[in-house]
Amino acid sequence: MNSSTLSNRSAESKEANFEQLKQRIHSKLVDKLDLSRVGDLEGETLRREIRLVVEHLCDTEDTLLNRSERERLIDEVLDETFGLGPLEVLLKDATISDILINGPKHVYCERRGRMEKSNVVFRDNNHLLQIVDRIISKVGRRVDETCPMVDARMQDGSRFNAIIPPLALDGAAVSIRRFGANPLKLEDLLNFKAFTPEMVMLLEGAIKARLNVVISGGTGSGKTTLLNTLSSFISNGDRIVTIEDAAELQLQQDHVVRLETRPPNIEGKGAITATDLVRNALRMRPERIIIGECRGPETLDMLQAMNTGHEGSMTTLHANSPRDAVARMETMIMMAGFELPLKAMRTQIASAVDLIVQANRLQGGPRKITHITEVVGMEQDTVVMQDIYTYERDGIDENGRCYGRFVAHGIRPTFMPRLEAAGVRLPVSAFRQRVMLED
Repeated sequence: MNSSTLSNRSAESKEANFEQLKQRIHSKLVDKLDLSRVGDLEGETLRREIRLVVEHLCDTEDTLLNRSERERLIDEVLDETFGLGPLEVLLKDATISDILINGPKHVYCERRGRMEKSNVVFRDNNHLLQIVDRIISKVGRRVDETCPMVDARMQDGSRFNAIIPPLALDGAAVSIRRFGANPLKLEDLLNFKAFTPEMVMLLEGAIKARLNVVISGGTGSGKTTLLNTLSSFISNGDRIVTIEDAAELQLQQDHVVRLETRPPNIEGKGAITATDLVRNALRMRPERIIIGECRGPETLDMLQAMNTGHEGSMTTLHANSPRDAVARMETMIMMAGFELPLKAMRTQIASAVDLIVQANRLQGGPRKITHITEVVGMEQDTVVMQDIYTYERDGIDENGRCYGRFVAHGIRPTFMPRLEAAGVRLPVSAFRQRVMLED
C-alpha cells in the first residue's frame, strides 16, 4: 500500500472522528440547554452564551484538537444548533450564485459562472432532510413522502427547491438560487455589461410610460434579477400587486401588496393557484400587476388584465427568443382550457404586450440582455415584432466565455409618442444604427 493511500485513509479517519466528536458535543448541548432561558435571549447574545457552553463541553472531551480545529468544531456546532448546518459556510460566501446538492455527499456550487464541487458534506440523508425541513418550516411549507417536492424562499431571499426520496433515488436533491440580501442594482448590471446605457434609457422610459413588459429567458438567465431592477423605475405612488409561487421579488416601493400561491394540503385540497390570485388581484384596485413567472393558465388572465386598464404590468416566462415567448404564451393560454382560435389568441397577445426583453445566460457564464423587441401589432394571422436592440455573439475567448457586441438596429419604436406623453424624452442618437458596446 503506497503512502498516498495511507495518507488518504488517515485523513478520512480523522474527519470521521471529528464528525463523531461534533455529534457528541451537539447531543450534550441539546441535553444541557435550558429552553425556558433560551427563549429570553435573542440574536448575537444567545449565540455568545451558547458559544461559552460549547467551549466548556469541548474542554470536557479528551481529544487532541489544535486551535483551528477547535474553532471549526465550535462554529459547526453553533451552525448546527442555530443555522443550517453545513450550508452556512456556503451561504456566507457572497461569490456563490447557485448551490446544488445531489444527496448528502455531493454538493456543488456555481461561482462566477463556473460549476465546482464543494468540500461540504452532510452526515447522511436524514441530516440533509433535517436542514431541508428547517428551511421550509419557516415559510409554512412541508415536504414528506406524500408530497416529496417543495418550492420555498429562504430568509435572505434565495429561491429554494427540494425533491426527496422516493422520487430522488440518491438522497434529497436540493437547488438554491442565491439572490442575496443585497440584490444586484442597475449600476452593477451596467458594470457587468449586461446591457448598455441606451437600453436602460429605453426600459426606464417604457416602465414610466406604463408599457406592458414581458421578460423572457432560460433558467438562470437573470429574469427575476432584471424584473427586480426594472421595478425600481415604478413610481412610488403606484399600487402594485405581486403574485409569485415563492416570494422572491424585492420591490422598494411603499404601496406593494405581496401575494403567494399555496400548495394543496395533505388531503390534496386547499391549493391556491396563480390564476386564483390574478383574478382576486383584479378586485384589489391594482395600478400594476407583477407576476413573478407565468407558467400556466394564469397567462390568459394576465393578458386580459393588461388589456383592461392595468397598463405597466410585468411578468417573466421561459423562452429562448422573443418569437418563442409569443409561442409559449399561446401554449399557456391553451392550458386555460378555452378553445380560442389562434388568431384570437395572437390578437390578445399583440394588443396586451408592448415590449419583450430577452435575457440569456451565455457560454462561460455571462448574462446579457440579447433582445429588446417591440410587439408592433397583427398582420393577418402573424404577430409583427421588430428588434430595437440586440446582442450579437462573436465567439468564445481563451477562458471559455462568450463575447460579442450590442447593436442598435436604427429602428425608432412606434410607442415613442406614449413615452413623450409621459414626459420621457430619449435622444434620437439612442436609436441610430451602430455598434453600441463590445465586450
